[in-house]
Parts: sequence; C-alpha cells; structure tokens
Amino acid sequence: MTPTIALDLNWAGHSRSIASGLLRAGDTAVLIDPGPSSTLSSLREQLAVQGITVKDLHAILLTHIHLDHAGATGSLVQENPQLRVYVHTRGLPHMVDPSKLLNSAGRLYGGDMQTLFGDFLPVPAANLLALNGGETIAVGSRNLQVLYTPGHASHHVTYFDPSEQLAFVGDTAGICIQGHPFVLPATPPPDIDIELWDNSLDAIGNLHPQRLFLTHFGYSDDPARHIANYRERLHHWSDFTARILGEKMDEEAAMHAFGQEVAADAAQSLPPDEIAHYNFTGSFHLSWLGLARYHRKRATVST
Repeated sequence: MTPTIALDLNWAGHSRSIASGLLRAGDTAVLIDPGPSSTLSSLREQLAVQGITVKDLHAILLTHIHLDHAGATGSLVQENPQLRVYVHTRGLPHMVDPSKLLNSAGRLYGGDMQTLFGDFLPVPAANLLALNGGETIAVGSRNLQVLYTPGHASHHVTYFDPSEQLAFVGDTAGICIQGHPFVLPATPPPDIDIELWDNSLDAIGNLHPQRLFLTHFGYSDDPARHIANYRERLHHWSDFTARILGEKMDEEAAMHAFGQEVAADAAQSLPPDEIAHYNFTGSFHLSWLGLARYHRKRATVST
C-alpha cells in the first residue's frame, strides 16, 4: 500500500494553498477533494508524476462541496464517467444542480469566481453516493471510516484511514501551511456553527489519529496539539466578533477591526509574506462574514 500523497494544485499560481489527497491501494486510486476546475491542469500534471491519469481513478471522496474542494468533480466525471463520487447527503443535491451553490458563492467572490474556481459542472445523480456519517468505504485494502463533522459546513464529513492513522479533515481543523504552529480558522458564510464545530473536533480527536491531512495545506503531525490550538483560536475569533458586533460599528469598520486582529495574531509567528499567503488561501474578510452571520443568527433566535 502506497502512503497517501498530497498533490499541490498550485491554486491561481499559489503553491501550498490547495492539496488533493491521492490514496492508492493495489490497482485502486481515489482522490479526496479534487479542488476547483481552475486547477485541473495542475491536477493532471501531478497525477502524471504518480504514473496515472484521470481515467485510472476509481472514486472521488468529497469532504464538502465548497468550490475550492469540489469544483472539479463534474469535469472529472465527464472525463471518466465510471467515477463514483461520495458526498454528504446535504451536499448531494447541489452536485446534481449547482445553481444555488454558485449563486451563493458569486455573492462572495463576484468577478473573481471564474479565475479562482473555473466551471462547476453538474454531476450525474447515478455517479453520486450519499453519506450520513458512520459508513465505511473500501479503497482496495483500505477501509475508510466516515464521520459527520459539521461546523464549517452542514455538509462536511471527515475520512479516517486506520491503516495510516490519518484523518482527512477538509476545513474542520482550519488552515495550517505544512504543520506551522499558526492555524487560521476558516469560517466563511453561510452555515458556521461553533457548537457543532466543537463536537466535530471532539469526534476527530477521539479517533486518536497520528496525522491530519488538511486541504489547506498538507499534513499536521501533532493532531492533539493542533486541535487544541485550533479550538482556542476559533473561540477567540468568535468571541472577538461578538464584541465587535456589540460595539455597533458600521460593516466596513467592523471588518477592518477583525482583519487587524487576525493580522496581529498571525504576526506573532508568521512573516508578512506568509500572512499574505494565509489571507489569500483563507480570506480574512470571509471569515468575518461567516462569524458575524453566526452571531447575528443567534441573536435573532434569542430575542
């Protein structure tokens, strides 16, 4: 069995931003999160380095359906109609008809949508397999466990490979470039939920993985420390967002204050060029929008 390989998709010319996981066992090869279709040429190049093509793939396993993780899926299925695509049941309808997903993303990314993500082609329903969490997926001799891990998104799952003691956590454990101590919360709208996120972090920790595979970007080799660090920062940012909202600033001033706090936090351990790289990959202003929406929704429910 070949160890999992992180394929750097060189997103928009940025290395170390999006990784797709290539799992191989015997003649079976699958991808976890193929990335956006804007990086298809990089994906093909990376597969060629491993001696395979898209037609050699057997399945795609999606942690969730956000464009930077799942956008290339329809294009890959069009190229290889035999591909099975595993996705949480909440995300499955949007793979068949991505119009609502694209409209939502368009409100966030505007004119940059095509450059960043390319086309998001629909996936035929016959290729899709729905997950709820609790399933086991056979990948050759590997048997991947599926956990339902909402918080970042209501359609988020984590895959755990006991043979490598490796958890593919998508965005549930944040953004961390190649194991760096700084972990950036990824909290874009629309369905951030901190309480559910805590439960998901507990579920991943209870697996006692030896490594985490983060789509953004690569491996984290001390999962317990990583999860504790991430949980602390996630709650810090959530609490800071609530304080800003309580000060009744206008939206521009509030977003600026949030960005300043994040940059100051990152500057304690990162040089300016790496802070810029984290911001490109994770987008501080989108994290503000997601956390602000979460707290505003809670305030509405409580009144």
